Amino acid sequence: MLREWFDPEKTPTVGRTPDYRFSLANERTFLAWIRTGLALIAGGLACAQFLPPLPITFLREGLAIALLLLGSVVALRAVDHWARTERAMRLGEELPGSKFPAILAMVVALGALLLIITVLINAAKE
Repeated sequence: MLREWFDPEKTPTVGRTPDYRFSLANERTFLAWIRTGLALIAGGLACAQFLPPLPITFLREGLAIALLLLGSVVALRAVDHWARTERAMRLGEELPGSKFPAILAMVVALGALLLIITVLINAAKE
């Protein structure tokens, strides 16, 4: 699996070359996921550097670490999905399905809910 990530020249030896439009669409999807990962990492760094201390102990640091970890997972998942999709296209197989977008959406929504609760707690104290 890792060899497919770092040695794409070996991929053409498997199956037949797909229509270049599909390969380019797969690459655009990969780049969109990379942008998402970078945005999560930037958000984590912003939390660590610019958020004031929050009313719940270590919430700021926990949020920053969670965003940084999530960004790295998104980036790794992006390259894995790209490689699996490219291989499936070359072999004429069904494209791989993924639960990852739903899981990512749930994690982001849960984080947003936690922040909403924190904001409300902070507003009630003032």
